[in-house]
Amino acid sequence: MNGHGKSDRFVVPANPPNKAAAAEAGEERERAKGNTDGETRPGRSAGMGVSSGLDRVREVARRDKDARFTALLHHVSLERLRWAYWALSPKAAPGVDGVTWEDYGRDLEANLRDLHERVQGGRYRAKPSRRAYIPKADGRLRPLGIAALEDKIVQRAVVEVLNAVYETDFLGFSYGFRPGRGQHDALDALTAGIGRKKVNWVLDADIRDFFTSVDRVWLMRFLRHRIADERVLRLVGKWLAAGVMEEGVWSEGAGTPQGASASPLLANVYLHYVLDLWAEWWRRHRARGDVIIVRFADDFVCGFQHQRDAQRFLADLRQRMARFGLELHPEKTRLIEFGRFAAANRAGRGLGKPETFGFLGFTHICGKTRSGRFQVRRVTIAKRVRTALSRVKDQLRNRLHLPIPEQGRWLASVVRGHMAYYAVPGNIHAVAAFRDEVTRLWYKALRRRSQRTTVDWARMNRIQARWLPRARIMHPYPDARLDARTQGRSPVR
Repeated sequence: MNGHGKSDRFVVPANPPNKAAAAEAGEERERAKGNTDGETRPGRSAGMGVSSGLDRVREVARRDKDARFTALLHHVSLERLRWAYWALSPKAAPGVDGVTWEDYGRDLEANLRDLHERVQGGRYRAKPSRRAYIPKADGRLRPLGIAALEDKIVQRAVVEVLNAVYETDFLGFSYGFRPGRGQHDALDALTAGIGRKKVNWVLDADIRDFFTSVDRVWLMRFLRHRIADERVLRLVGKWLAAGVMEEGVWSEGAGTPQGASASPLLANVYLHYVLDLWAEWWRRHRARGDVIIVRFADDFVCGFQHQRDAQRFLADLRQRMARFGLELHPEKTRLIEFGRFAAANRAGRGLGKPETFGFLGFTHICGKTRSGRFQVRRVTIAKRVRTALSRVKDQLRNRLHLPIPEQGRWLASVVRGHMAYYAVPGNIHAVAAFRDEVTRLWYKALRRRSQRTTVDWARMNRIQARWLPRARIMHPYPDARLDARTQGRSPVR
């Protein structure tokens, strides 16, 4: 780097464009300019003499992209801590101290007042996260850090304050873990972008072990671009340095503990400077054709008009990631031919159908409408279906001797939850197949309850019709929903 505590011109590109030019261009939203390549100046701050609410913080952050906020901790008020407590799940697993949501709430006001005094007085100390593991789709285990209850409360309150600053900075194609944005918003933007732009090549990218690979030194330097309140920065430093406890043994850990309330925001800040601003600068200054970008957390998809642009972007991206301690997953990162002309182009070269790619639980396929027009088809990833059915099978064993109505209510909630996410246009057959497989597993479980069972398929069909909701499309077409959400002023910004 050119100097301590700041980034050179190619680390944080100067003066990124104001308007989106890719998948998010369909949103027609103004976008934030990035930091300049010089030192950030103090600017105005949401400090003394300013309203205690966050509206003033948002307004200053929106108007002055170089402002560094020197007084933010006072926004972590007793009321905000109380809101953070009630926003937590009562069933969440406890941290290393064993304090549950219910235990803490028995003397809630006294506990929150004591916590507020410690936070404001600098006497708050973060506890180590408790290490837990959950299985991943590829058979490996994903490490999670379960924070102590007080740490969850403080992190949620601080994240709400920091969101007031960073939501004005984050770019339009960033969708992961942001207020008012979800996975289907990212899926809509990607589908609309491929359909509306000249996309012939798709880069399906994934960052290897992102949360544990975040460089904490760089993260703190990125935070200082906007945050000059040392008390807030010390809080973040305490969370990062708290470490993890696993089987009674403390370790320092690495990156940001996945599962902590502050990790999604910190990850978005890191990728905002490492990836988003750079990618936006690259497509404005290096690309020869259309480029679309959609990112959800550490998973992102880029579409390109020209193969040469895609290859250059991938090569430059690998170098960019390496500068900040990140690496693209070699098996999950692929450059494929995909788009409205992909099938015809591949047929002309004697090749097969265009390859597919997975994003946020859906396999994306080059398809056609009944009228013959190009359409991005989205089908549930087969591995996700197998995993969900395996869980249903295991749970049915535990509920084997419960009354049929009780089993039916539980399975109905499973099917409804599956449809709430996967029942998108064009995926009705996969959703119906999931319902049929749940019925088959239920049928086997009911017949296993007795050697003199009276459950046959005629009765099972009646049970299925009584308890399991019919498969139906739950989401509108991506173009329609994207246009409705972004008509006039964006509801997100």
